[in-house]
Amino acid sequence: MKAGFVNIFGKPNAGKSTLLNALMGEKMAIVSPKVQTTRHRIKAFLNKPGEYQIIFSDTPGIIEAKYKLHEKMMHAVKGALEDADLALLILDVNDGLQECDAIFQALKLKVPCLVVLNKIDIAQNGKIAEAEAFFKDKPYCKQTIRISALQKNHLQKLLAAILEGLPEGVPFYSEDDLSDLPTRFFVSEIIREKIYELFGDEIPYHTAVLINEYKEKDSLTKIQADIIVNRDTQKSIIIGDKGSMVKKIGTAARLDIEAFIQQKVFLELFVKVRPKWRDNDLKLKEYGYH
Repeated sequence: MKAGFVNIFGKPNAGKSTLLNALMGEKMAIVSPKVQTTRHRIKAFLNKPGEYQIIFSDTPGIIEAKYKLHEKMMHAVKGALEDADLALLILDVNDGLQECDAIFQALKLKVPCLVVLNKIDIAQNGKIAEAEAFFKDKPYCKQTIRISALQKNHLQKLLAAILEGLPEGVPFYSEDDLSDLPTRFFVSEIIREKIYELFGDEIPYHTAVLINEYKEKDSLTKIQADIIVNRDTQKSIIIGDKGSMVKKIGTAARLDIEAFIQQKVFLELFVKVRPKWRDNDLKLKEYGYH
């Protein structure tokens, strides 16, 4: 049996979370066209009992840290560097290849790496062949694989290459589990995803979600969550006219949470102002950024 850790690295918006979800066949990581959507390291277990357990880690996009929140995000990337058996270095094939190469080299990975050329469905002329030629001889590149995570193209080929690179061993986690993160975490992420979907500009980057109550009953799960913002003006925008926007967040999130936990949900949302929370160690810890 094959068992091992496969960690996904790349620039913001390279398609890391989309790839994780496509490989898992489950929505494990929230997705948005906005950069810096992923803030945590998310582990997901792809199990085929008796054959393999692949422990994928989706990591935040690699950025220059401007807030303590960013430092915590980059700390999650650093943690993922240390325990990989194999790394997936993913890039948007239309991006600047030199910049991606500089990021991959800076990771100083000591494990075999597959360079994953993503978004081939929207690749400009000649870009795929150019990227393959560019990365082929890089010292960290074991193999290049072209995919479209969104269209689920060539995922079986990628999976075969991953399994080839993994050691033999026993499963690290129960084969019934999909992740080592609690359900509360995924619930807070679903709510945060709706904020990314419904609001433009800076609002999503100034928000965090805190689950205060999660009570499972026979036929209903009751959830109360706070949406944390920096300023009163942001609170007004999130609430919207007569509560219209927070209601939209709640409705959209509730439907996704119900699909995720397979049970009816009563979801109550409050919006709270916590000035400069992104630079406050105590607040960051309270909101799950360690």
